[in-house]
Amino acid sequence: MHIIYYLIGSYAFIGLMIGLSSILSKYKIIGDEGSRKLIHIGVSNWYFLALIFMQVPNQIWITLIPPVSFVILNYVSYKMNLIKSMERGGKGNLGTVYYPISLLVLVYITFSILNNPYIGLMGVMIMGYGDGLAAVIGKRFGTKDIGNQKSLIGVITMFITSLITASLIIGFTIGISFIWIAIVTALSATIIEYATPKGLDNLSVPIGTSLIYYLLLLI
Repeated sequence: MHIIYYLIGSYAFIGLMIGLSSILSKYKIIGDEGSRKLIHIGVSNWYFLALIFMQVPNQIWITLIPPVSFVILNYVSYKMNLIKSMERGGKGNLGTVYYPISLLVLVYITFSILNNPYIGLMGVMIMGYGDGLAAVIGKRFGTKDIGNQKSLIGVITMFITSLITASLIIGFTIGISFIWIAIVTALSATIIEYATPKGLDNLSVPIGTSLIYYLLLLI
């Protein structure tokens, strides 16, 4: 029965994020970028549903149903501009498709192969909150491009948010005495986000960050 709750909860939660973003955008409460980033940040929290409901390794294929379906849905939306609150203007940016691909890869590897889903949680939360808030705050308050279409305030926001996120995850899982891992992870995520072209960071940041976190845990 918990599998049914998981699937219903997953689609209801993501639908809520998209619907809320669309309503706020329609009534001009938030702009286009804010609309996209609300979804970007909100959907990252889906990972907690996977953590709560799907911790049995042989259920991994059930766990992958939502991200697989949203790879397909997001690609269709990208081609046909179905969910306007989620899409950037123009073609060539597949960021909305790369996002669920990252979820798919990290859920499979960290739940099934590494048997440590918190490694995936690190990458997904930093992608959601770090990259999401960096884009919003950087666009709103950033005044100078420091390269790669990034502002200094955006880069600083990425690092601070990533550091807070990493510290919380590490504090709840392996202990706050390993805070140095949070610092290195946050710095690495910030460098990856800065160096990656827009759109592709939805792949490079979560997967790269989780990989670095995994390697640091081995140390």
